[in-house]
Amino acid sequence: MNNLPNLLTLFRIFLVPLLVAVLVEQNFSVRWNGTLLVANDFFALMLFLAAAGTDLLDGYLARRWKQVTTVGTLLDPVADKLLISAALISLVQIRLLPGWIVILIISREFAVSGLRSIAAAEGYTIAAGDLGKSKMMLQVIGVALIMLSIRWPNLHGPAIVTMWAVVVFGLVSAIDYFRKFWRKVDLSIKLRRRNELLALERQKRRLQKAAGSRGFSAEKHEEASSIRRSG
Repeated sequence: MNNLPNLLTLFRIFLVPLLVAVLVEQNFSVRWNGTLLVANDFFALMLFLAAAGTDLLDGYLARRWKQVTTVGTLLDPVADKLLISAALISLVQIRLLPGWIVILIISREFAVSGLRSIAAAEGYTIAAGDLGKSKMMLQVIGVALIMLSIRWPNLHGPAIVTMWAVVVFGLVSAIDYFRKFWRKVDLSIKLRRRNELLALERQKRRLQKAAGSRGFSAEKHEEASSIRRSG
């Protein structure tokens, strides 16, 4: 694969299990000759920010190098959802984030993914809008703040407020996705129904024309038979 943006998207997906392992395993650390270099919270934060950074980079490179593909357009939001969902669930596991917030966020992601899948089956691609991108940025900031609150507990309050903003932006952007979905798919259904009605109308006209031709032939045959009998 010579498409670097798609490779970055795949790299972001491959970082997800490593992020979960580092974040959940509290005793994990990077040491050299017995000296602590990076604790698990900082290492998890670096992995998360590196993965989130590829989200910005792959989109920029795809547009700049004109390598925007359908696979990349569909795979990019999947990678984002895997990254954010894994980070949020891990933070619930270590009791730094309320579970109900994570349920709302992930439920929204599943709903939007379902809409995008249905639209793709109809031949349409619903790209992420400005609201969705803003929501992603807030998610990255919120998760990063919660990870930092492991070391600095005073950041936990601002982190929770940021996650509340994520919930609000997520709901608003979900409404925007539904509006795009309904407009495109509803138009597709209307066009399909119109084409079906036109096809039925053409078929009906052909049948009527064929029936008229048969009737005309039968009438001419009866007239010819009458002339022969008269003769």
